[in-house]
Amino acid sequence: MTSPQRTYQRAPEPGNPARTEAWALLETARELYQARNAPIDVQRAALRRNWRLWTIFQANLVDPACQIPGEVRANLLGLSNFIDRQTAELLAAPDPAKVEILVNINRQISEGLLDGQRTGKAREAAPAQPTSLGQSL
Repeated sequence: MTSPQRTYQRAPEPGNPARTEAWALLETARELYQARNAPIDVQRAALRRNWRLWTIFQANLVDPACQIPGEVRANLLGLSNFIDRQTAELLAAPDPAKVEILVNINRQISEGLLDGQRTGKAREAAPAQPTSLGQSL
């Protein structure tokens, strides 16, 4: 298997789960955006990749060892369920406008992760709080 640095032009530095998750969300958002008007097989490949990413997040969110606060977990799991339904619909009947909904969700969640990183650096003396969707990513 090739390393992300060889596959992607810009890959995150290892050791920072929140940054890696933000990067993965942005990469899939970019791919979804570019594929929204592409041939159906390209659209479906992008949708499936995004769905796999969110399935990984979902698995980490339901893990009993997940350290994300309960309310945030519940919101992210609800969002994950929405993405599941939306993706299944789009695989059956492609719609560029609905793909853009997934693109926007990925962008907003990645921005939240990156904001958490910036805020965390500003208060490095404070106790560490989990800022990624899953601690094992």
